[in-house]
Amino acid sequence: MATLPADLYHAEIDASATALAAIAGAADPGLAVPSCPDWSLGQLITHVGRVHRWAAEIVGTRSADYIDFRSVPDGKLPGDQAARATWLTDGAARLVAVLREAGDDHVWAFGAQAPVSFWARRQAHETMVHRADAQLTVGDAVHMPAALAADAIDEWLTVMSGPLYGRPDPRATALPPGRALHVHATDPELGGDGEWLVRRGDAGVRVEARHGGGDVALSGPAADVLLVLMRRRPVADPAVRVHGDRAVLDRWLDQTSF
Repeated sequence: MATLPADLYHAEIDASATALAAIAGAADPGLAVPSCPDWSLGQLITHVGRVHRWAAEIVGTRSADYIDFRSVPDGKLPGDQAARATWLTDGAARLVAVLREAGDDHVWAFGAQAPVSFWARRQAHETMVHRADAQLTVGDAVHMPAALAADAIDEWLTVMSGPLYGRPDPRATALPPGRALHVHATDPELGGDGEWLVRRGDAGVRVEARHGGGDVALSGPAADVLLVLMRRRPVADPAVRVHGDRAVLDRWLDQTSF
């Protein structure tokens, strides 16, 4: 699946950060985040603000090496609740500015060198999903553009659940030999581009952006499928459908995390 234009990623970073900032400025930071059970809302907000600054530091310095997450300046969530919204939007604005300025330069990207567009895509999806986490926490409705949600599914299946940092491919444990998982985002506006077949063969795990028969199929609107794949919603969510061997999907979900 082709990635989206950079401007769409930049706009999503800005829009999701703005929505998250509105929640940060009004909600109790001590609220438990149901979709991230180990985090409070304050910890979620801190993570997003820090990761924006971290990615901006990597891109802004054109770093070819890993930068310690804890070394990035201005990474502390303000104690004043009213200042938290500004802290979040300032970090997002800084990130978008350096992404635009960097063009097609290559930088560190989880153990490899990749164009800056890697970080535009990664941070758009990161911010969008964590904005959804915050919305689920406070009971707000979650809406994601279908194209961005489908692109996030693609990134999750092909990159983020795969062998980052040179580690063994965790998908090989998640999917038994000879088994296949079919994922289908059914939004009409995707024009048939929202399908993936994940298959475990002798050469390892292969992900193809196409229709195909699997041992189990997960289908539904892209946003809902994404939230299930990233374990933000249960497989039993009425917005999605599961056909076939549910145990294959359960094992995939249990073994793929970031």
